[in-house]
Amino acid sequence: MLFKRKIYFILLSCLLIIVTACGNGDGNGNAGGEGTELEGSVVVDGSGTVYPLMSRLAEDYMINEQEDVSVEVSRSGTSAGFKKFLVENGTDFNNASRKIKDEELAKAEELGINAKEMKVALDGITIVVNKENDWATELTQQEVIDLFLASAGKAKWSDVREGFPDQSIVAYGPNENHGTYEFFWETILEEQDLVEGINLQQDYATLVSLVSQDKNAIAFFGYGYYESNKDTLNAVKIDFGNGPVEPSIETIKEDGDYAPFTRPVFTYLNETMAQEKPQVLDFAIYAMKNAGAAAKETGFAPLPEEELQESVQYLEGLKE
Repeated sequence: MLFKRKIYFILLSCLLIIVTACGNGDGNGNAGGEGTELEGSVVVDGSGTVYPLMSRLAEDYMINEQEDVSVEVSRSGTSAGFKKFLVENGTDFNNASRKIKDEELAKAEELGINAKEMKVALDGITIVVNKENDWATELTQQEVIDLFLASAGKAKWSDVREGFPDQSIVAYGPNENHGTYEFFWETILEEQDLVEGINLQQDYATLVSLVSQDKNAIAFFGYGYYESNKDTLNAVKIDFGNGPVEPSIETIKEDGDYAPFTRPVFTYLNETMAQEKPQVLDFAIYAMKNAGAAAKETGFAPLPEEELQESVQYLEGLKE
């Protein structure tokens, strides 16, 4: 009789374990709730500028928070990334170095996607030159504009300023897939044509390589890529009217000395995905809680903590 009772309690215990395990999932093999172990994937694409920041957050999250969640971060560019985000079963996040456009918002509405905008950091458009360039160490804001503006007609360095060498300017920049290109063209050049013959590239590493190999080269991209390549490139100090300013974490602020070339960078979250897949929401919360620290480590100026906390509180509300 005692033996039968033991068997009974063993079977009952096993049954309770199975029921509990099944009850804790979300139907997709993912456990839900704070402090629980999650699994599955999170898919992030978009801005090449924001890529280092989001990659750092993804790596830290997978190591320190949820080792069974795979956070895949790609960098097709802001505009190309939105095309992958704004489709049925698209990406979970799109990083962006510009705000979402009206036509992209219309597409999101058509698909029933609530694209939650979250500002993650501040970036400074940085003008870089070859290490051997010892003349264009400081430029005025207007000289920078003229270097990249077709109508300015600056073909040689000597056209920019007396005393500069009589050598052809070789201009580079990111291509139209990138929000950095759009910001530069729309905000800095005020939608005027870029200089004829400018070499626009998809990959930032290619831009770094090209400028580092040509004494007469000049390019623009986000501060983070300069910060991680300052051993091969020089950043030009920009005079916005009160003396030359070097881009840095301290000067790249909305009210800082580098403000005219400062812009916010974003990630956009598909809220439907976040509510259907616990790991997506969990990573979103982690990212916004840790964006300030990760920004400083990857060449961005951090946002005020209270601004990041507003996003965290909003995301926490999606759990309810």
